[in-house]
Amino acid sequence: MRHSSFTLLFVMSLFIFLIGSCSSDSEVQDQETDLSLDSLVIRQIDTVAIKSSIRALSVVDDQTVWFAGSGGVFGYTEDGGQNWVIDSISGDNTAPHFRSIAVTESAVHLLAIGSPALLYRSVDKGKNWDIVYQEDHPSAFYDAMKFWDDQYGIAMGDPTDGCLSVIRTEDGGQNWEKVSCDQIPAAAEGEAAYAASNSNIALAGEQAWMVSGGTRARVYHSADKGKSWQVFDTPIIEGGQMTGIYSVDFHSEKEGIIFGGDWNEKNRNTQNKAITKDGGRTWQLVADGQEPGYRSQVRYLPGSQGKGLIACGIPGISYSLDGGQSWETVSQDSYYTLDVGSTPKVIWLAGSGKLARLDLGF
Repeated sequence: MRHSSFTLLFVMSLFIFLIGSCSSDSEVQDQETDLSLDSLVIRQIDTVAIKSSIRALSVVDDQTVWFAGSGGVFGYTEDGGQNWVIDSISGDNTAPHFRSIAVTESAVHLLAIGSPALLYRSVDKGKNWDIVYQEDHPSAFYDAMKFWDDQYGIAMGDPTDGCLSVIRTEDGGQNWEKVSCDQIPAAAEGEAAYAASNSNIALAGEQAWMVSGGTRARVYHSADKGKSWQVFDTPIIEGGQMTGIYSVDFHSEKEGIIFGGDWNEKNRNTQNKAITKDGGRTWQLVADGQEPGYRSQVRYLPGSQGKGLIACGIPGISYSLDGGQSWETVSQDSYYTLDVGSTPKVIWLAGSGKLARLDLGF
């Protein structure tokens, strides 16, 4: 595949504080480090050969990135985007559309939307795929998938039989079981989830959070790796056809953020972003009435102690260096999803027929 690039250079007088040094043999304490963020480089990779709408992205590290999208297309790079392996999966009649991806040390997992819901697993970098889960419920529509580690994973989707759909694995994705609605609070009429960015689920420790939209904008919480759930209200806009929470992320078991808004009114910047400091029980609006408006994905920057955040949507890429209290928009380009590796230096984004790499220069 051919590659071309363009560079946008933004000179900014910003500082990001990265934390992380050890003060004793058994406990990790905070040590503040000043890094001057004096340039921001966005390099877009030529995507002529990627004829796919990409909403599923997994960054393993700064060099290894996987993606999946419409038309059964998937691919990966192991050299930071210089070269890509791109392939596709086809079904009996039509190609599956992927909006969820999860990469572990031993396997890659792709989850298709629609019914039948098909979950594919490969242990040889996509050369061969096994269908490890299939659900034929007419309302099956899975939206996101995450793994705690190499063994425990979870996926969530729209309601079937009265509650949001949740499936779990405890053997690295080889087998999956659906959680009974007896263990999940009932969904309201018209409450569902958005398969916008594979970020309806966030994990921290043994815990999990998943988010909803539509008639209700709520946060579901599990303290036992998805076996049982409770639900909490949020101040995010709800009640419309495309309102609610589109993305959730937690940087600790207590502190997290939700982001969304109204797809039909993307400039609306009220009731679209909120934070929690008690594990999701209560939520407080941040930057309410301030930019940005609708965003489909939000992520904490690793090492920032919850201060650094980046979000993308249609249109725009925005960041915060104060835990979401204020935001700056650095690009009006539209992307569905983003992901970061173990450091905040490289951020990958994906959208309609394109992948992009955002390099933070410091």
